[in-house]
Amino acid sequence: MKRAITIVGSGFAAQQLVRNIRKHDAEVPVRIITADNGHEYNKPDLSHVASRATTVTGLPSRSGEAFAAELNVTLQARCRVESIDTARQVLVTSEGESAYEQLVLATGARAVRPGFAGSDLMYTLNSLDEFAKLEPQLATARSVFVLGAGLIGTELAMDIATTGREVTLVDNAASPLSALLPAALSQPLIEALKTAGVRLQLGRGVQAIAAADGGFDVSLTDGTTSRHDLVLAAVGLAPEVSLARAAGIEVGRGIVVDDHLRTSVPGIYALGDGAEKQGKLMPFLQPALLGATALAATLLGKPTPLVLPHMMVRVKTPVYPLQLAGRTNGDGLSWQSEWNASGMLARAFDAAGKLCGFVAGGDRISQAFAVFRELPRPTM
Repeated sequence: MKRAITIVGSGFAAQQLVRNIRKHDAEVPVRIITADNGHEYNKPDLSHVASRATTVTGLPSRSGEAFAAELNVTLQARCRVESIDTARQVLVTSEGESAYEQLVLATGARAVRPGFAGSDLMYTLNSLDEFAKLEPQLATARSVFVLGAGLIGTELAMDIATTGREVTLVDNAASPLSALLPAALSQPLIEALKTAGVRLQLGRGVQAIAAADGGFDVSLTDGTTSRHDLVLAAVGLAPEVSLARAAGIEVGRGIVVDDHLRTSVPGIYALGDGAEKQGKLMPFLQPALLGATALAATLLGKPTPLVLPHMMVRVKTPVYPLQLAGRTNGDGLSWQSEWNASGMLARAFDAAGKLCGFVAGGDRISQAFAVFRELPRPTM
């Protein structure tokens, strides 16, 4: 007898899981319970809503209802799962109790909000619902402050600046993308951000934010204060683990899973940004795609482990785009770099002299896939 599948969450990972299930089984009962509307949209496009003049109604490619109808899924939208009773195999939701047989937690990750005074005044941009709150403010803002020069913050800052607005980008780190790149390789990106009109203030943080005359006064740790129409936080994402933790499911930074994406509780699985495998989180689209493929087979009775290859990361900063893969930061690396006036290709080697990562930028990103194929297969 087919065992019904219940999915908590409706993001990219959840929707890819449904697609893969339906490739192999058109009839097994599948239900999605989600706190949002379940609409289908490309989340990375949130980093470019300003330059593309995207609206919250124009971003989704399909409504949750249309997705559910096409793929024969029961959708409970705007329904919050409040707790999991693992002993009874019951979800306690805002609409009452609901039994499950096989349960997948695709709860994703939430935007981190800093802890300084006034941080509640900052907007985040990690979902369609958050974009709905931000959209009217972004439409009228002429001066925008972005905290966090990581992947999302850097993309947002450049995107907004290309629309002619004043953009200030602040980060405690001394260089942008500090979690991905050594400082020496970030200089072309710094120049590109400045060319786009971004005012960079690196090596400093925010002391406090206060509302003032229709805008916001931002006080930095170096003692300076500036006024902006809009303040954005892009300081990272934290996996949503509260539901799993409260249910007694093992969590680390994310929801801990094995090679088959099984959690510590039988019959419960985790997928996407919220899952942690072998001590590592699995953000970005490729792990979600591969995880959805493997988990669909497992849920349908054919246990299939998730094997993750090296992942290519694309930094969507059009003035100076970057692509990278493998190990590109940390101690013990030596670099061989090739530079020209408009691009670079840098290869990273480990202590044994083996290629372990690379960064391609500017007009050299066309070489990224060739170098990508040179990377040794990962053991994970």
